[in-house]
Amino acid sequence: MSPRLAAANALAVVMAGKASLGSSLPAQMKQVADRDQGLTQELAFGTARWYYRLDALAARLLDRPLKAADRDLHALLLVGLYQLLYTRIPAHAAIDETVAAARTLKKPWAKGMLNAVLRRAQREAEGVLEEMQRDPVVRVAHPRWLQKQFKLDWPDHWEAICQANNTHPPMTLRVNSRHVPRDVYLERLSAAGFTATACPFSPVGVRLEQACDVRALPGFAEGHVSVQDEAAQLAAPLLDLQPGQRVLDACCAPGGKTCQILENTEPKELVALDLEPARLERVRENLQRLGLHATLKAADARDLDNWWDGEPFQRILLDAPCSATGVIRRHPDIKLARQPNDIAELAALQGALLDRLWQTLDVGGILVYATCSVLPEENTRVVEAFLQRQPSARSLSILADYGLPQVCGRQLLPQSNGHDGFYLAKLVKIAASPECDSYTAADKETSAQ
Repeated sequence: MSPRLAAANALAVVMAGKASLGSSLPAQMKQVADRDQGLTQELAFGTARWYYRLDALAARLLDRPLKAADRDLHALLLVGLYQLLYTRIPAHAAIDETVAAARTLKKPWAKGMLNAVLRRAQREAEGVLEEMQRDPVVRVAHPRWLQKQFKLDWPDHWEAICQANNTHPPMTLRVNSRHVPRDVYLERLSAAGFTATACPFSPVGVRLEQACDVRALPGFAEGHVSVQDEAAQLAAPLLDLQPGQRVLDACCAPGGKTCQILENTEPKELVALDLEPARLERVRENLQRLGLHATLKAADARDLDNWWDGEPFQRILLDAPCSATGVIRRHPDIKLARQPNDIAELAALQGALLDRLWQTLDVGGILVYATCSVLPEENTRVVEAFLQRQPSARSLSILADYGLPQVCGRQLLPQSNGHDGFYLAKLVKIAASPECDSYTAADKETSAQ
């Protein structure tokens, strides 16, 4: 299959609201030659990254809007525009190959339309886009609702957030200090021909100048290093881990934080909990590579009767399900998939998780609440509301140089060539607490999130 058609097919499913690129692209990649795998992924992710700009341009260049039944052709047109505007593919090759890919769509008129619009874009796109820059949706390439929300929540930072979201993320590593100090590993990287720098906030973080196949990294197979963004590396240290504690990593997949906890302490037991059994396989693989052990459980964290044995935890890490608006640069299809009404539903789910897991925390224990969202409605406001209804909880200050202080916790915003967007709050349990009544039937309806 043509890499352009494969990318368009994967993107069309996302445009229809039926899947993410993470689920739609693999099936298409299987039909593409090995030599075209990288191009297919670049076209799919790149078109998603700039979708709202490309779509606005297409609307100006088309004589009439395409019908919903022509979503496959619509996606292919955007893939063609992406090549002309954002890749080094020669224009004649981008146009010819995109038009050729339309042959399998069984729409005789499609080739002529694609050829005409793409050739017009070759001539006029620069001027048309310049005229359209007044519209912030076109300028920052984000859906209007999300652009407005960023502007409302972060009036001094919203354009920088959008700019960071439109960049390619760096490849960041977490060095396993059980095996090798970070400075020694940096020397090993240099000797192997890699250019890398120490991360400014994580003491075990290393940022590569260029991404690579993990199998090429010195000591990867032996568990000396893992791939993990710097912001995500900041959660585990906030637990103030001590040997012999019982620790819960809730919503743990794919297991990066689970492994980081075990790299830094020897708990009595670490329970790694996730809703989906299939996602726990990734956790198991990571533990095996690093030579670590945890108790893996598949269950809804709110359904205590289904997974908790009644023995309290001294430490809990809750990396809650969220909008993922802090990692859009890694998953640009979030711009298409996420909808405005999702945020309130996610905030309700996050609050319910806090309420239920708090019951499993020992008096004097610490819970770290984390998300990869940059929306306060999912972050500090969730924690503030929890503190209002839970008298046994107190928020602890996070004394750090990273992020922006919030009423509760700290908010990291995505940085170009730096860390992802991430939120962290640290809570301590000062007294025994009665069961919370917030886990209602309405909450159960959101358990599929």
